[in-house]
Amino acid sequence: MLVDVRPELSVVVPMFNEEDVLPLFVERLRPVLDEMGVAYEVVCVDDGSADATAVLLQRYRRDWDQLRVVRLRANSGHQAAISAGLARARGDWMVTIDADLQDPPEVIAEMLETGKREHVDVIYGVRTDRSTDTRFKRTTAEGFYKVMNKLGAQGAMNAGDFRMMSRATVDAVLALPEQNRVLRLAVPTLGFPSSEVGYKREQRAAGESKYPLSKMLKLTLDSITGVSHAPLRFATWFGLAGFVIAFAVMLFAIISKLSGHSITGWASTIVIISVFGAFQLLCLGILGEYVGRMYTSLQARPTHYIAYDSLETSEANREF
Repeated sequence: MLVDVRPELSVVVPMFNEEDVLPLFVERLRPVLDEMGVAYEVVCVDDGSADATAVLLQRYRRDWDQLRVVRLRANSGHQAAISAGLARARGDWMVTIDADLQDPPEVIAEMLETGKREHVDVIYGVRTDRSTDTRFKRTTAEGFYKVMNKLGAQGAMNAGDFRMMSRATVDAVLALPEQNRVLRLAVPTLGFPSSEVGYKREQRAAGESKYPLSKMLKLTLDSITGVSHAPLRFATWFGLAGFVIAFAVMLFAIISKLSGHSITGWASTIVIISVFGAFQLLCLGILGEYVGRMYTSLQARPTHYIAYDSLETSEANREF
């Protein structure tokens, strides 16, 4: 069911254990949206938080009619939480932003203005200044985007999940059959007209990062296997290279045997076996990643389950 006024703008915010930063986020976000002069809604997706995030959200709903709470039954991951929010948002324009205030809410107004002025479907928030990030974070992020570009991924450099999309773009993204879609790569592949808005990335306002190294590695792996078949080609080339080396070693062994200079010792044998074993394991691992993605797609299991939506609850109470 829909409320009386359909919002022009939906702000989708995935949240996981954000009780420390949530008050600061609301304090900065609400004035920005109120001053924009457009009908809006804020869709906060509680991704199975174990702290007081859900309680705080319900508390803020009491005097903020535009705030909407969607709670997932279990922690499903950052990308799944964003997809859940996009699927339930009702705006003509939708912007995704994290609650940690590293991406400034003040940029949302500029994004909407850019989208209307330039008649584009996607406005990427590009991190033009990452001086607040650690050297390790900057280096790995730069390497990630360079690798993605080499593999054929489109999109702006240093553009994370802070972006604004038109309703047509969101509908196209949600129609994609991928189970583990990485939105920062899936959106550019659509080829819709786009623009960029630069901003300085700030330090996290409070709390701890919800993207440790393990999750970053998983995101990278999903990105690589989701955007390109290049690793499969690497496996093929490794196999061909191994065949050539094995053939050369075989010729050398035959010539050495015929000339009476046969190879002695076991070290060389162990080295050769180890090298080819490593190649084979690497190729099997790469193939396994793609087979795993195919298996997941064939299962077609939902990436998330909705436990509660404050909009539906409010509408039900109104009818009653």
